[in-house]
Amino acid sequence: MSVVGTRPEGIKMAPVILALADAPWVEQIVISSGQHQQMLEPILDFFGVNCNQNLAVMRPDQSLASLSARSIEAMDAAIAAHRPDCVIVQGDTTTAAMAAMAAFYRRIPVAHVEAGLRTYDLHNPFPEELNRILISRIASLHFAPTQGAANALHAEGVAEAAILITGNTVIDALHLAVDKSPDLPFDVPEDRRIILVTLHRRENFGDAITSVCAAIEDILMAVPDAHIVWPVHLNPRVKGPVETRFGNHPRVRLCSPLPYPAFVAMMHKAHLILTDSGGVQEEAPALGKPVLVLRDTTERPEAVTEGVVELLGTDRARIAARAIALMTDPSAYRDMARGISPYGDGKAAARIFKRLKRYLF
Repeated sequence: MSVVGTRPEGIKMAPVILALADAPWVEQIVISSGQHQQMLEPILDFFGVNCNQNLAVMRPDQSLASLSARSIEAMDAAIAAHRPDCVIVQGDTTTAAMAAMAAFYRRIPVAHVEAGLRTYDLHNPFPEELNRILISRIASLHFAPTQGAANALHAEGVAEAAILITGNTVIDALHLAVDKSPDLPFDVPEDRRIILVTLHRRENFGDAITSVCAAIEDILMAVPDAHIVWPVHLNPRVKGPVETRFGNHPRVRLCSPLPYPAFVAMMHKAHLILTDSGGVQEEAPALGKPVLVLRDTTERPEAVTEGVVELLGTDRARIAARAIALMTDPSAYRDMARGISPYGDGKAAARIFKRLKRYLF
């Protein structure tokens, strides 16, 4: 049973699901929690993934507690109905954590894709750090994207035989998308440099969003040829303040979250990327795009160490100063735009496929 629920899970699980789809030794059931239904369906369509069941767990204005309770109950029912030999989860979402818990209660092995990421701060990112620690305590197979992730698992007592360094499946997905040569979703000014912005994490709600918006205003004032493209997350606590601030700005294009192929095309077009997304931290360096991370911590330190991603937090002055420097100093820009990806070679799903077969047989 392969489990998805959010857009990032759809992207990162698609190569694994496709690798398993035609294998004669496995019958695969794909379950969606429905956690990000509007954003997930286009991803599955793009990659040609068929979902067997949608659990439809989302409700308006629900708490994390109610989402978790509904998810684990629905996952338990799905697992009881299908009786899988293994449940595969990805990353650190509520969907992944509750699916792992439900499988554990049924004594069914769990395989964890993108295992071992850590910030060592339970509140950053929230609740994802706790989710991935919980999954690591449950999982029988740990597919670590990097040596650093594997080291974290070793330090927590996970047996070496249960860990496989695979690279990150997001690079597999990126290669699949780039091969399709996706088009931009809309025209952007050819005489301006695009700064792509994404923001969605709970810890950045409220004052942090206000600070980021103010920094973007500073950047626009200082760099006349800068043009912002911001696919705005659907959560009202993001959408409201961003649309209030930039809804009528002539050099800011706000749009709904972009379909994955269109977002890949926009990353390729962008000059600079500001984000709090984990996936973008992995994807954009492979495209040679500097990334400024709007978080205080990251569980993906490899690209920071390589110098192609920089961790800034949400301080207005710090964001503006660094973005303006990269937009106005060609040498500083070249230092970050080196096209280095520490997250894999695009063959992670093949490694996962082989290890699953050995485990199950």
